[in-house]
Amino acid sequence: MRMKSLELLVGAFLLAAFLALAFLAMQVSGLSAEMSKPSYRVHAMFQNVGGLTVRAKVTMAGVNIGRVEAIALDPATQLARVDMSIDRDISDISTDTVAAILTAGLLGEKYIGLTPGADETFLKEGSRIEQTQSSLVLEDLIGKFLFNKTQETAPAAAPASADSADEAF
Repeated sequence: MRMKSLELLVGAFLLAAFLALAFLAMQVSGLSAEMSKPSYRVHAMFQNVGGLTVRAKVTMAGVNIGRVEAIALDPATQLARVDMSIDRDISDISTDTVAAILTAGLLGEKYIGLTPGADETFLKEGSRIEQTQSSLVLEDLIGKFLFNKTQETAPAAAPASADSADEAF
């Protein structure tokens, strides 16, 4: 009898540990509370999303107000279409808002930062944010810097003139 109660106790402990681990995984992934909030969808077109991922934060003034729902290439414009889910509580985002892809820290995660405009009309379900600023890709910046440095250090070949060719004979 004592062995059976010990087995039940160990089983209950393992079940509680698995439930705690599942709860922790849901909290870390951000799926729990955000999935139940009422929201509306807007989208924006970017030339380069450079590492932005689905479920990335959408912020305004540093406050998380939504998340990225989908990222796809628009076949008509060849631009990246980013669909965002904005909390329904935030209903006064003007139509001239600027959406920029930002980086948390030097090499941190990418997120979308919204800078509000001053227009009297507001975004609603299905609206498009017209003004965007694409992601700065660190590798591209380093490549441009190195390419410019090699152009500066390469000696310029002096063009041969007709006068110097005549003097040789």
